[in-house]
Amino acid sequence: MQLSTQTLSHLTGRVTTPTYDRTRLTPRIVHLGFGAFHRAHQAVFADILATDHGSDWGYCEVNLIGGEQQIAALQQQDLLYSVCEMNGDHWNGRVVGVVREALHGAVDGLDRVLEAMARPDTAIVSLTVTEKGYCYLPSSSSIDTDNPLIRHDIDHPRQPKSAPGVIIEALRQRREKGLPAFSVMSCDNMPENGHVTRNVVLALARETDGALADWIERHVTFPSTMVDRIVPAMTPATMEKITGVLGGIQDAAAIACEPFRQWVIEDNFVAGRPEWEKAGAELVADVLPYEEMKLRMLNGSHSFLAYLGYLAGYQYINECMGDDNYALAARRLMLDEQAPTLRTRDVDLTAYAESLLARYRNTGLKHRTWQIAMDGTLKLPQRMLDSIRAHLRQGKPFPLLALGVAGWMRYVGGVDDQGQAIDISDPQKDKLAALVQRSADGDERVKTLLTLSSVFGAELPNNAVFVKAICDAYALLRAQGAKQAVNRVANGR
Repeated sequence: MQLSTQTLSHLTGRVTTPTYDRTRLTPRIVHLGFGAFHRAHQAVFADILATDHGSDWGYCEVNLIGGEQQIAALQQQDLLYSVCEMNGDHWNGRVVGVVREALHGAVDGLDRVLEAMARPDTAIVSLTVTEKGYCYLPSSSSIDTDNPLIRHDIDHPRQPKSAPGVIIEALRQRREKGLPAFSVMSCDNMPENGHVTRNVVLALARETDGALADWIERHVTFPSTMVDRIVPAMTPATMEKITGVLGGIQDAAAIACEPFRQWVIEDNFVAGRPEWEKAGAELVADVLPYEEMKLRMLNGSHSFLAYLGYLAGYQYINECMGDDNYALAARRLMLDEQAPTLRTRDVDLTAYAESLLARYRNTGLKHRTWQIAMDGTLKLPQRMLDSIRAHLRQGKPFPLLALGVAGWMRYVGGVDDQGQAIDISDPQKDKLAALVQRSADGDERVKTLLTLSSVFGAELPNNAVFVKAICDAYALLRAQGAKQAVNRVANGR
């Protein structure tokens, strides 16, 4: 039996179902990127608002590239899907009912997507398209004009393929119709994600229509956000467990996640917004300190564990945490090397670090190190390199951050400590492979990878202290392997 409006009554007592009139919801938010994280995070906040506070804000879900199956499943299930919270062996489910429309750019046509974004009721366009979906350079937060999608959109602005291009075309249509602008809200893990989105959208618009770019600059807001919830990639075992929670009901769009969720939002919307604060979100004037805290302490330690854990043969984050040296390294990385670089105020960073470590130990999550290790060329700058720059300015050592960067370099070398090939998933996979192939394993490998200016910029590769720290950490990994290297550095040996 498949999840649908008719089968809701068959669900077990462990599952919360929509108690509100779904027909009253208006899809005022068009969301680009109906992936796992959005399903488990922003849509859940909307569902709580509809259930507990009578909100009539609904979603139009859109996938532009890939994800055809998720949209098809949603359409076949009366726009319903389930979210299961995993805490060890204790699982609870929730059927989310706030989706009122689901479209795929390639299947339903770009015109349908643009029409939804250009409707008078659309107040917000939000995004979870991962870092690479913004077509930007992490080292400078500027548009990547060499990106094939951006090149296409410059040549064909009325038939865009990139998320920034689609947003610009929708805004052009609204301006032509005399409709007010919407707000564009990024929910991806990037520092100042609203500013990045604004920079990319305005830069692309200026390539084709200066007047439109000026209109966007005057009328559109790009609120930044900080989002936090661990959402592992789905596996057959996870899907089987969810089906059990749902009492045998099949849900092809189901997702599982940890119980914890956090959302910090810059309160800067031109056409209204839901009352997210009633569902537990924090509305603030400046998100950046929260973003940096999460990116460096959570995401930075996650990447550290992912690269060094995978090299050592640990498949899941909770397995890394079962190794006392990895747990100690993660804690010391957060408190000794990441926390001192932050601008947060009135936050107990020690308590925050301990809460993160407890979340990492959740045996129900099965968060794969390989999944976290994806797209390192886009993640490394904000998760580790910005902190290293702060330490270099202050003349402070950064042994764990150096080990994390060296771990990434060993990882993209394509072979783990057991001699097994690594399946590298990265937008610059081919360039990384070429750099690895033409460099000898050792200092030469490090210095060759440092020429990747989109990651390291121009300053770090010319900083002798930085280069030596990475070379030394890489040499330790090469000589002793990840487990012993983590042991030595975590314990200050």
